[in-house]
Amino acid sequence: MATSRKAARRRIHARIRKKVNGTAERPRLAVHFSGRHVYAQAIDDDAARTLAAASTLQIDGKHVANRASAEQVGRVIAEKLRAQNVEQVVFDRGGFIYHGKVKALADAARAGGLQF
Repeated sequence: MATSRKAARRRIHARIRKKVNGTAERPRLAVHFSGRHVYAQAIDDDAARTLAAASTLQIDGKHVANRASAEQVGRVIAEKLRAQNVEQVVFDRGGFIYHGKVKALADAARAGGLQF
């Protein structure tokens, strides 16, 4: 039985989520990529609430899910979290391979002052 790429990614993400958990002091930085947009959100899993969110929907310009837009989203989410005095996060790559857009977003968030 062949599995689709989406099903494989969901299976990998479920395996990651068993180990990765966010708290108020160290929220989970979850990323998602659709065909057109890049999304990132900081989640406190203990209280089940989102502390901050950023996406290409909030950034002006052409909406393309590429490395440049992922870097912009990484910078924006880092600014929002630093404004809330959050410096450490747990990175949840969402089942995506840590390469390309995921790495660009992570590096931009680190450059913005987040530690993970």
